[in-house]
Amino acid sequence: MSEAVETTWVERILPSLSAFVKIQSISPAYDREWRQRRQLTAAVEHVAAWARTTAPPGSTAEILELRGWSPLLLIEIPPTPGATGGETALLYGHLDKQPAFTEWSEGLGPWQPAWLGERLYGRGAVDDGYAGYAAVAAVNAIRAAGGEHCRVVIILETAEESGSPGLRDYLSHFADRLGTVTLVICLDSGGGDFERLWVTRSLRGMLQATLTVSLLAASVHSGFGSGVVPSSFRVLRLLLDRIEDPATGQILLPAMNALVEADRVADAAALAKLKPGWTLRPTALLEGVQPTSDDEVERILNNTWRPALSITGAAGLPDVAEAGAVLRASTSLRLNFRLPPTVDAAAAADALRRVVTTDVPYSASVAVTDVVAQDGWCASELPAWLSAALTRTDSTVFHAQHQSIGLGAGIPFMRMLADAYPDAAFLVTGAVGAESNMHVADEWLHIPFARRITETVAHALAAHVGHKG
Repeated sequence: MSEAVETTWVERILPSLSAFVKIQSISPAYDREWRQRRQLTAAVEHVAAWARTTAPPGSTAEILELRGWSPLLLIEIPPTPGATGGETALLYGHLDKQPAFTEWSEGLGPWQPAWLGERLYGRGAVDDGYAGYAAVAAVNAIRAAGGEHCRVVIILETAEESGSPGLRDYLSHFADRLGTVTLVICLDSGGGDFERLWVTRSLRGMLQATLTVSLLAASVHSGFGSGVVPSSFRVLRLLLDRIEDPATGQILLPAMNALVEADRVADAAALAKLKPGWTLRPTALLEGVQPTSDDEVERILNNTWRPALSITGAAGLPDVAEAGAVLRASTSLRLNFRLPPTVDAAAAADALRRVVTTDVPYSASVAVTDVVAQDGWCASELPAWLSAALTRTDSTVFHAQHQSIGLGAGIPFMRMLADAYPDAAFLVTGAVGAESNMHVADEWLHIPFARRITETVAHALAAHVGHKG
C-alpha cells in the first residue's frame, strides 16, 4: 500500500491541498458574513471536485446544506465485491478554518501555501484539510493492493471550529444513508511527535461564554466618576475570583471538576517517561517564565483531566494608544474553559451563570451570552482486530510502537457519534504534531507523517472487513 499512498500524495493530493489552503473558509463563528462570502461553499466544492475524479468507481460526492447551517460534503464509496455484511466505516474531517491570526513568519501566510522541505505551510493544511484527501487515498491504496474494504462514508463538515452546531441535524438527516456504522475514524487529532501513531484516548470538553459587567448607561470622565461608581473591570475581577483561584488557576466550581482516576495518572506518567517535557514543546515561554508546574506528570494532567480558564478576548477596552481618562460603562471578557472529558458541559454552563449572577457586587448588571457548551469524550478499549492492525503498522509503517494519549483539545463530533453508535470501534488519530501550530501563525503539515497516517487508515479499513468484534 505504501507505494500507492506515496504516489497519490505526490501526484494528486499535494497540488489540490495547496489550492485548498488558498480558500479563506473561516469557520462561521468567526465570520458573520460566511454566507455572502461563500468561502465555505468554495471549500466543499473544491474537495468534492477532487473526490469525483479520484475516488473509486461508483463513489459519490454530494454537497448538503441544511437550512441555517454551513455546508457539508458527504462522500460515499461502495464496498469491494468481496466485502460482505453491510457494515459502514465512517471517516471524519472538517474543511472550515480558524481565522488568519497575525505574526506569520516572513515568506509565509495563512492563505499562501508554501512547501518547505517536508512541510506544507498554510491555514487548514493540518487542521484538518488533509483529512478528506487521506481518507480517499487510503481506500484507493487498499484497492491497488488487491484488498477489500466495507462501505466507506466520509463526512467533511464546515463548522467544527465553531463547535459543530449543526452536525447533529446533519447526522439525523442522513442517518439512514449511513447504515450500520461499526468503525469510526476521526483524522482531526494527533500527538507528541511524528515518529509513531498517536491514538487519542480522551478529549476535553469546552465551555465558551462572554461575560459582561455594566454599571453606567454611558461612560464618564474618570475625574468625575472614579471613587463614586466602581470600575466594571474591578467587578469582573471579583466575579472571576469566584470561578478561578487567582494564585493557582484552579477552577473552583465543582461542576467543572472531575475525579482523576488512577489509570489516567498512570497514563500520564508513562507519557512523561516516553516524551519528557513534551507539554512545553508547543509553547514559547519567555526566558525566565515558569510553567504551572515543574512536574511533567502534573502538567499532562492539568492539560487533559483538569479544567482550565483562558481569557481569549475582550470588549469595552480601547487600545492603550487611545485610552483616555474615562470610567468605562462596561467591560466584556470572552471566557474559554477546557473541561475534563467526563464533565457535563451544560451543567458547567448553568453553574457559571449562577455564580456570576448571584449576589453581584454593587448590584452591577451582569450578562452571560454567546454560550457554547461541548462535552468531552473518553474512548473505550480498542477491539482486538483493530489493536492488532495498529500493532502491525508499528513495524510496517512507523517503525515505532503506537502510543495512546489524552488531549487537551476537543472534537464535538466524537461525543455525538459515540452516543449515536455505542457499539462501533473508534480510532481517533491524525497528522497534528505538538509543533504543528494549528490555530496560530505558521500552521504546517508534516507531509511524510500524513502519508503514514494515510497508510495506517488503509490498514485499519482492510482489517475492518470480516472482523468478528
